[in-house]
Amino acid sequence: MTNPFSLLAERWHPSPQHVRRAAMAALVMSVVIVVTGGAVRLTDSGLGCTTWPRCTGESLTPTPEMGIHGVIEFTNRMLTYVLCAAVGWFILAARCSKPWRHSLTRLGWAQFWLVMSNAVIGGITVLTHLNPYVVSLHMVASLGLLWTAVLGWERAKEGDGEPRLLVAPAIHRFAQVLVASIGALALVGTLVTGAGHHPGSAGTPRITTFDYDRLTQAHADLVFLSVGLTLAALLVFAAVKAPAPAVARVRELFGLLMIQGVLGFVQYFTDAPEIMVGVHMLGAALVWAAALRIPLALRTRAGIPAQATAPSTELVA
Repeated sequence: MTNPFSLLAERWHPSPQHVRRAAMAALVMSVVIVVTGGAVRLTDSGLGCTTWPRCTGESLTPTPEMGIHGVIEFTNRMLTYVLCAAVGWFILAARCSKPWRHSLTRLGWAQFWLVMSNAVIGGITVLTHLNPYVVSLHMVASLGLLWTAVLGWERAKEGDGEPRLLVAPAIHRFAQVLVASIGALALVGTLVTGAGHHPGSAGTPRITTFDYDRLTQAHADLVFLSVGLTLAALLVFAAVKAPAPAVARVRELFGLLMIQGVLGFVQYFTDAPEIMVGVHMLGAALVWAAALRIPLALRTRAGIPAQATAPSTELVA
């Protein structure tokens, strides 16, 4: 069936390198939106725009009376369009590549719908006056978007053949357990933030279902578990002579976890200063991305497009 995508695919054939750049743009913007969302929360700008989808009941944009908080919240909303543009670029590049990268196109559309759903969750967050559980769900959805963005970037560097493990299945499952521990760490981290000093706006509720000190202890326990599993991965990978890229990625994860651990302890003992929490949120996104890349380095796919035979990115006359 003819549609705008197929018509464009007849005239534009992006190279594999172009597709990778588009995937990287989507990944970078997925990290940026986590950081800017954190900035909204840390500057008490969560209700800088008092409603959604408008900024006020009468205006789409912030008014001078709303001050800097309105500007910060509205800027974060506008960055969603930049994220959509990056994801759209990735979808089009994957769709128009020769041959058509069906799996990449599906990953691109998964990112798009996650962006759309998270925009709605963000709106519900405002309409519920920063309900802490909805705010936490907002962050979880952002981590889900980051997951698909990492997959898209990694898959853009591979072919479309069946995956083939480069290690024993048990080693691959161990890497997946490591990813699960990092995921649990991130989830509990969102609850710690929701129960802590930065609910997003003055006077908004915090998570009270769980005791704050117990949440922080659970978070610390998961840090120790994740660090232990990462160290174990280094030893296991060395013993089985795992691929060098996988070993390098485990080292990257270990370094990021060390930095995050220091930041976390400093936050706890200094009443979580805003700038420190912001850096910690950036670190959380990077840790999650680093962990996701480890199992992907333990398998390969055939059919990587060769640069020498890559289609032109020029429009066909």
